[in-house]
Amino acid sequence: MILPHHARTGPLGAMSPGSSALVTALTADGSARRRLLDLGFVPGTVVTVLRRSPLGDPTAYGIRGTIIGLRRSDADRVLVESNPAT
Repeated sequence: MILPHHARTGPLGAMSPGSSALVTALTADGSARRRLLDLGFVPGTVVTVLRRSPLGDPTAYGIRGTIIGLRRSDADRVLVESNPAT
């Protein structure tokens, strides 16, 4: 697959509140991977960063019509493709 030059890939934890991206892969293994998949972080799914807690961790994400809170260490295991226009 060829990505447009303006698309950016990286960990979900690095995204800013208000931005959206497409889940492309998970770097977690075992039960951590299963948990992320069960929460809806499936490749091809759109996720939106809703807000960070006052101390910066955890962060609330909107995914598949629900709100999920993840610590930065877990969010960094979700790789996403974002577009500056989103």
